[in-house]
Amino acid sequence: MEPGQVATPETLIDLCHKQGNVTNMTLISPKILARLLGGLFFLLIAACAPQSALSAKTSSVPGTIFKDCPDCPELVVVPPGIFIMGLGGTTPTEAPRHRVFIRKAFAIGRYEITFNNWQSCFIEGACLKIPDDHEWGRENRPVINLTYSQIETYLAWLSNKTGEVYRLPSEAEWEYAHRGGTTTTYYWGNEVGTNQANCKDCKSPWSAKSTAPVGSFKPNAFGLYDTAGNAYEWTADCWNDSHKGAPGDERARTDGDCNLRVMRGGSFYYFSKVARSSYRSKNRLQVNSYWLSFRVVRELR
Repeated sequence: MEPGQVATPETLIDLCHKQGNVTNMTLISPKILARLLGGLFFLLIAACAPQSALSAKTSSVPGTIFKDCPDCPELVVVPPGIFIMGLGGTTPTEAPRHRVFIRKAFAIGRYEITFNNWQSCFIEGACLKIPDDHEWGRENRPVINLTYSQIETYLAWLSNKTGEVYRLPSEAEWEYAHRGGTTTTYYWGNEVGTNQANCKDCKSPWSAKSTAPVGSFKPNAFGLYDTAGNAYEWTADCWNDSHKGAPGDERARTDGDCNLRVMRGGSFYYFSKVARSSYRSKNRLQVNSYWLSFRVVRELR
């Protein structure tokens, strides 16, 4: 595939064959599937999924952008589909590459949670800390310097406020949403380029200096911003040294070392190699940092 190209049924099927163990392949006519899914051609990544994944019902149309309340984070609906997790990996922790079926649509934050989002939780008395912004600015910058348990408090508050289920993404959901149907090193291509994201060698105005306001760079094909660089993002998964034994679907791993959790995406402080689509990092639950944030998943009924 060319850099930045969105996967098509043919290319994904070819990739699936290369991974081996492809069974129960179901190929739907591209024209029919595109029409069924509102003409969103990138959704054809689901073309080599089992029938159960292809027929999964969703409560909203993929690509829909919405909020559950004025102070809630803005969400975008991501479609079900299939991808090769770990594709392009260069370290043992990124192996083995394996097929993952996202069985149903879910909504995920278009942006990392911002200081403004966090402030609402603080004002209502659920979140007890206003984190340090290192004098970079608050408002629409990603909220930083939070521990995992403080993030869980925010998620519980948001779930209670809206009556919906908010949580951290699983690592599989995170990589799937980050890639946006692409198979390249970064969601925009195989080269880091100039000013495509905020990482140490990304040549952006904020590189190696600070976080950037969310949405400062182009989104991926699913409409997500800043999944590469800016601030690392927590996921729900317990740490394992590789993908060996990982689920073949969107579920988070609950085996391994659960005092360590998986982080994804890299940050302004680190080089672009850790912002690669398949790169995995870990940290302890008690850690807070100026290069670490999160985004939310909201389950669809």
